[in-house]
Amino acid sequence: MKIIMKFGGTSVADGKKLRHVAELVKGYQDKDYQIVVVTSALGGVTDAILEEAHKASKDGEVSRVKEFIADLTKQHHTATREAVGNNSNVEDIIARLDARIEEIEKALTGICYLGELTLRSIDYLSSYGERMAAPILSGAIGSLGVESSHFTGGEIGIITDDNFGSAYPLESSYKNIKKHLSPLLPGTIPVVAGFIGEDEHGIITTLGRGGSDFTASIIGASLNADEIWLWKEVPGIMTTDPKLVPEARPLEVISYIEAMEMSFFGAKVLHPKAIEPAIRHDIPVRVKNTFEPEYPGTLIVKEQKTVRNVVKAVTVIDKVALVNISGAGMVGTIGVAARAFSALANAGVNIIMISQGSSEANLSVVVDDEHLKPAVKALKQEFRNGVVGEIDHDVHISVVAIVGVGMAGTPGVAGKVFDALGQNKVNVIMISQGSSQHNISFVVKEGDAAKAVQLLHKVFSLEKL
Repeated sequence: MKIIMKFGGTSVADGKKLRHVAELVKGYQDKDYQIVVVTSALGGVTDAILEEAHKASKDGEVSRVKEFIADLTKQHHTATREAVGNNSNVEDIIARLDARIEEIEKALTGICYLGELTLRSIDYLSSYGERMAAPILSGAIGSLGVESSHFTGGEIGIITDDNFGSAYPLESSYKNIKKHLSPLLPGTIPVVAGFIGEDEHGIITTLGRGGSDFTASIIGASLNADEIWLWKEVPGIMTTDPKLVPEARPLEVISYIEAMEMSFFGAKVLHPKAIEPAIRHDIPVRVKNTFEPEYPGTLIVKEQKTVRNVVKAVTVIDKVALVNISGAGMVGTIGVAARAFSALANAGVNIIMISQGSSEANLSVVVDDEHLKPAVKALKQEFRNGVVGEIDHDVHISVVAIVGVGMAGTPGVAGKVFDALGQNKVNVIMISQGSSQHNISFVVKEGDAAKAVQLLHKVFSLEKL
């Protein structure tokens, strides 16, 4: 089997865990698997670099940069020696890391003097976590007697647009990757730094949220892999958050659409964009636990031939806000919704949910907490002519959603949901359901969210999956 294995930040947090990953990968190669590894950065490295960059742009303290660089160097030297051991290539890896850390120091020092941090600079600095993790993990694999080489995304041909912070790969990337990596298999295990690519001018870009998963998905599509394995610290995609419901279970198999719906509505295991190349090329994606590799995890496929459960999961989104637009002047006035959505889009506001009453006298949207102020400001400016009577908001809310492809065409699901909530005195503020019928989402008070999730998990017997 040809498998793309991506290891997240928790899996490669330090040298001991990197060593564990190397041994895990070797074990699969010993079973005649062809493997490409995609790695995230060591634990906390990317966030620490960016935090230091923001501080440098504000106060310009070069002395603090030097202290940070000393800590970063120590962290990566320690990780290398723990992961690689006394292998002869340890000093070569450390020399490579020192060169990259020196580049980080120069960039941070430059930011101190300029007092400016651009999107391009952020991408450049963000890339270093993965660019330093890849040679360590490759060295650890090599120390086990397995041939391994490490690469950045750009080095294997991931060419993107120049949308810094959320770059998208060009179609030529797929042929480039196949050309670079296919000749290495099966004898060598390539280790690719996740999350990063290059634009057509060779400038480093990052792929945004879920970027390392996205890298694995792109590589899997390029090489026509049998499966893409996303190794994380969880046993798979769960029926709900086990912190809310201890009886939550990992799902054996779900469809692409279910995975994307769950991710959108609060499941943090993967980002919808991350599996788009896999969906387009019909490659199964499996979520596995790095520290319990014997478990099969959750397999994500194009579609399931049989559906045993109408509802697969209950999810919740916190840190959101409800914005209500209302007024008698909205009734019969053409273009109110279009104006509202255009104003929000121009303000860079991400809309999570939409609901409009049939009377046309009100329109409600749910947005991220951080987008609330720009959303209200944009709407008030757009409707200052009096068509809208009132724009108010509520920050003490959560969105709960039930997800499952079996809901489509199955009568009574919504009734079962809202009957259970009503009987248990959980007030529903807003409801939204797409025509695909793959999810029903609704807004409740923040304090009722956990109760709603627990109720619905029990109502649909998800603990028995």
